Amino acid sequence: MTPRKILFIDNDAASRRFVADALRQQSYAVETAASGTEGLLAAGRNRPDLILVDPVLDDLSGEQLAVKLRADPRMNRIPIVALSSDPAPARMQACMQAGFSDFLAKSPTVMPVLVQALGVLLPNVAPESSKGASLITFLSAKGGTGTSTRCAHIGATMGEYRPDARVAVADLVLPIGSIAGVVGYSGYPNIVTLSQLPADKVTTEVLREQLPKLKTWGFQLLAGSPDPKGGSELKADRVGEIVEALRCGCDFVLLDLGRSLSRISIPLIERSDLVVVVVNADAAAAGLSKVIWEYLQGMGVQDSSVYAIMNRSAGQEGLTKAEAEKVIGLPLRAAIPHEADNFSLSITHQEPYCHRFPGDTISLMFKQIAVEIVDQLERRGAA
Repeated sequence: MTPRKILFIDNDAASRRFVADALRQQSYAVETAASGTEGLLAAGRNRPDLILVDPVLDDLSGEQLAVKLRADPRMNRIPIVALSSDPAPARMQACMQAGFSDFLAKSPTVMPVLVQALGVLLPNVAPESSKGASLITFLSAKGGTGTSTRCAHIGATMGEYRPDARVAVADLVLPIGSIAGVVGYSGYPNIVTLSQLPADKVTTEVLREQLPKLKTWGFQLLAGSPDPKGGSELKADRVGEIVEALRCGCDFVLLDLGRSLSRISIPLIERSDLVVVVVNADAAAAGLSKVIWEYLQGMGVQDSSVYAIMNRSAGQEGLTKAEAEKVIGLPLRAAIPHEADNFSLSITHQEPYCHRFPGDTISLMFKQIAVEIVDQLERRGAA
């Protein structure tokens, strides 16, 4: 049986080592975090079965951490247990009001009590297989980089590589979505109309039935805002919920964020299993991409969770791959060459490039990228 996963958040390094070692001896898989912020990122990235935390943290309190977790639809049912260095009744009351499932005070004899508490809480946790799709976000630092077209074409190629998998592409570019025009879709539903529906009308089952399955492209599409007016009518607080409902019914969900870093996109990036950064070859775009990468690092995103692509959207001029890597400080995993005429033709016919020009270099690059992304995510899931 797959070991239950526990995330232990504690400022004190000695406490982290002692508790983690004790729980591993009980056959739990334990990950540790040294701060509340690091713990939030680890919880969103790895989806533990239970979170154990000392609520006395340097950067934010355990109560604040619990409130944030309970507000996240993906993690609001994960049991949270306090293993507190502050045994005061006021602390216990505050933790339980914030959403903790249990409260234990640290002591030399607490481990048997903790193990017993875990045994009670963990059988009620959903099995690991229910965690939902791998979430892949596509973004860039500059408009016109080709992020949307690359997202759509890589999504189509992932579906070809894994024909048994359910792939969905969601267009979250604002104020106007861009993927519908690439794939030849118009109509409803879209992200705006779904955000305006009651929560019970936007379930995994509803999305599975109502989102169009584009036969030529091989994925389900959640279209973006059809116009600026629609973008202004989007209920932003519903976007995370919609993405999670979509994720629960798929194997892979690709989110096109364009060049948006906002209160909508940042939580989605934090939850992502992989961030695909599309980079142009010109020096200005590389400099902006460096800013984006530094920002992602500040959020706690590791380079192993980023897949950077160089996209030559205007000929062969500009920085080389090695020069761009030096500017950005991030390895570029792939470089897509410029093929103006062929790519324009595939867009005009609104069909995947790999279908129309299967032997071209770009098609081979899309296949390489799709294989590497799928294999990396599946290896991580099996680890």
